[in-house]
Amino acid sequence: MTTGVLRNPDFLRFLSSHVANELGANISRVALPLVAVMALNAGPTEVGVLSALQTVAFLLIGLPAGVWVDRLRRRRVMMASDLARFVLLGSIPLAGQLGLLSIELMFTVALLAGVAQVFNDVADQTYLPQLVDTRQLGDGNAKLEVVRSGAFLAGPGVGGALVQLLGATRTLTATALGALASVIFLRSITVPDPPPADTRRDPLLHGIREGLAYVRQDRLLLAFAASSAIANLCISGVTGLSVLFLAQDVELAPGVIGVLFMSGGIGGLLGGLTGGRLAARFGVARVTWMAAVVAAPSGLLLPFTEADWRVVCFPLASMALSWAATLSNVGQITYRQTSTPDHLLGRVNASVRFMTWGAMPLGALLGGIVAQQIGVRQALWVLMAGRLLAFVPLLLSPLPRMRDFAKSPAQVSS
Repeated sequence: MTTGVLRNPDFLRFLSSHVANELGANISRVALPLVAVMALNAGPTEVGVLSALQTVAFLLIGLPAGVWVDRLRRRRVMMASDLARFVLLGSIPLAGQLGLLSIELMFTVALLAGVAQVFNDVADQTYLPQLVDTRQLGDGNAKLEVVRSGAFLAGPGVGGALVQLLGATRTLTATALGALASVIFLRSITVPDPPPADTRRDPLLHGIREGLAYVRQDRLLLAFAASSAIANLCISGVTGLSVLFLAQDVELAPGVIGVLFMSGGIGGLLGGLTGGRLAARFGVARVTWMAAVVAAPSGLLLPFTEADWRVVCFPLASMALSWAATLSNVGQITYRQTSTPDHLLGRVNASVRFMTWGAMPLGALLGGIVAQQIGVRQALWVLMAGRLLAFVPLLLSPLPRMRDFAKSPAQVSS
């Protein structure tokens, strides 16, 4: 019987680095556009480009990043990424003090900070199996999901308060210091940072193909990727339309809209807090697919939202879907960490993220096109109906016949 993951001092240091990193990243998503608006009088197009540049890096370098992470020491990659973010984010308030701040500089910082975050995210999921016992991976991933969801929930509010208190540029100083704090926590971990298991230096494209091929030949990995891609495609369209839906169709005040949007973070937080217990009682694999099946119909509540008692439909749908997504993430990440050879784990993590996150900009575009043709509320019905299909790849995979991930799909009888 293994002890709880929170009794592992090195995991607590790793978790602390996550708190600093995730909170800082979510604050910067608010602070960067506010700096552009308040200090540079940026217009909607410039703010849109700035927001896109913060996330486009995964599409640009997500696959090669997995190859490079497999060839390097993972903790050093995370520390280097955090140091890069510290310098990049810290350059904006410094440029403001020197009178050198420009929208071009902010575009550059947003893009490069996004690149650093890509490497950090890939190395992060690849590093945890080196830090904790295999039996603690599910619990460890659940705790990390609590941090991610809590930061997503608190980050915008904390960012807004800091901007009000310190000003937008000084708030970025605080986020830069958060990245530096993450480096310090990572540096304090006592478990050795082992050298890469794969010492080959094959061509980059060969390494990318290896990661994609491994995902393609593993029925469960492929099912997870397909399910997440469908879910992200539809939810990204919903997210892009939700503000317009609540403001124009439902006619809610901005303050109420802000509160409703917090519900997704609450659902994710609850998923992280309950994930470990549910997995221990019912099995990680079983919880992974059951959460997806049970919560999927709740998305159909969202288009019922009106400016009366039916306003509760929006937070109920958001909380249920976020709760299920968090449980699914814990299961998927745990499976990848336990089933993938160490020398391929970075490439596999990057390949899965490329496939699942690549659906997000397509979903946002699709949502806008459908809404333009049939209306916003009707588009939400279409997207949420499409979201129901996300669990189909899981039901057609070996997952429903598994309790835990002790056996690979190849070992599960058909």
